[in-house]
Amino acid sequence: MGTTKKQDFDQETTAIAAICKALGHPTRMQIMTLLWTKNSRTCGEIVSLIPLAQSTISKHLQELKKADLLHVKNVGKKTIYSIEVEKMQILKKYLTNYLSNKLLSKEAEIAILPPTPKIHKRDKLHLKDFNYQFPSKKGNAAQSNPE
Repeated sequence: MGTTKKQDFDQETTAIAAICKALGHPTRMQIMTLLWTKNSRTCGEIVSLIPLAQSTISKHLQELKKADLLHVKNVGKKTIYSIEVEKMQILKKYLTNYLSNKLLSKEAEIAILPPTPKIHKRDKLHLKDFNYQFPSKKGNAAQSNPE
């Protein structure tokens, strides 16, 4: 029986992975976008703006809530959702650092390495260039069998 490997990552990396996993669905991204435009919405409001069933929206809201991306407030029978800004700040900080490091390393690479000359290859290899005749074609069959 095989064993699974488990590697412990630092707390920030684990948090970023959980956030990215929760945001890894287009519907959840759309929900987060709606909440950025107006930060306090009920499930009914979200359902009216996204053309999916209420149960589907509720499941996506639950996934976002599990990742602590949403703050949930119950007012009577209504549940009001808003973005947990601190979690999104963690993601923003990570992505900003990541992208700035990538851009800096790319600029350093360009400064160190001279540009390589491009090698032009032929776009397509045409059989006509080799004067190949297709025997199965009617016109070619008549040419190959002179009677």
